[in-house]
Amino acid sequence: MRRVKLDKIDRKILKNLQDKGRITNVELARLAGISAPPCLRRVRALEEAGYIKGYHAEIDPSVFGFGVAVFAQVKLVSQAETDLKQFESMIETWSMVRQCHMLAGETDFLLKIVAKDWDDYQNFLTHELTAAPNVTSVKSSLAIRSSKEEPGVPIEV
Repeated sequence: MRRVKLDKIDRKILKNLQDKGRITNVELARLAGISAPPCLRRVRALEEAGYIKGYHAEIDPSVFGFGVAVFAQVKLVSQAETDLKQFESMIETWSMVRQCHMLAGETDFLLKIVAKDWDDYQNFLTHELTAAPNVTSVKSSLAIRSSKEEPGVPIEV
């Protein structure tokens, strides 16, 4: 993966793709102030350089019946690298876990979990998460509402 030195045009491209992922190349080029062919070349170069990791659609969880979001703070018995990797590998198999962050401090991992309802989460908690090897404690916080969910990073143009 080679790094590209970002100029103002690259930053405009990245910001617009981050804000409007389905934007057409023609519209993206217009907003960046260049024509479509060089814009597409720049996007490909940004992908190859690793600035763009992927593309996705933002799905409304409630449409699929996921009415509950929980943030779980997980503490492990051991923080040996092999135990941390084993836990992260297990997380990959749990589709209800949508985000996993390893933390410094008292808590080892912060998980964002979606569930149909509180009972669904409690079932996952008791049969999967707390039953997992090396897990010593889990503190759950039910999300009441989300007022901001912005992907990516702030990009100055």
